[in-house]
Amino acid sequence: MADMGAFRDAVGGWAAGGPGGPAGELAVRLKVRTAVLLEGPSDLAAVEALAARYGRDLPGEGVCVLPMGGAMNIGRYAGLLGPTGLGLGLAGLCDVGERGYYDRGLERAGAPGHGVFVCAADLEDELVRALGVARVEEILRAEGDLPAWQTFGRQPAHQGRPARQQLRRFLGTKKGRKIRYGRLLVEALDPGRVPAPLHDLLAHL
Repeated sequence: MADMGAFRDAVGGWAAGGPGGPAGELAVRLKVRTAVLLEGPSDLAAVEALAARYGRDLPGEGVCVLPMGGAMNIGRYAGLLGPTGLGLGLAGLCDVGERGYYDRGLERAGAPGHGVFVCAADLEDELVRALGVARVEEILRAEGDLPAWQTFGRQPAHQGRPARQQLRRFLGTKKGRKIRYGRLLVEALDPGRVPAPLHDLLAHL
């Protein structure tokens, strides 16, 4: 039985130059109404983790969360999925530095980004600020990554930088680490400390 993962894969193939028929057929079969366009898989992990904490079944609600492989792909995805394509509603989450790509891509697709929520620096920074450095270090310790983090912080290139900035860099230094911690940091949040961009995105859907 087809699921939202199959639709996500079909859209990825379509965006890469493949046929659009499979994505269109799955959109109808799965009753997809909204596509949430994200920069990458770590954002996907965080959004899915928060949806689970809120008791939301996004696929069951017709919402597909899609990592695009970078903000520069927003125009392509928005054109395929928005008003000029499958006619889905569009939403998104992006870093402040990538907001221009989202604005231009969505405008060209005829879907101005009123449903786009912007992280002050990036999602990792939002999560580290919400949890605090000490709590993030507790999570690193539980995951066995505290020694690597301490070694990272002693490197000359990172001396003198605020610990929060160092943590952002550290989470991106190993393949798969941002994805894993995107989920773990969201799961560790107190209910009243969910970063506004994530909270507002889920409330919008």
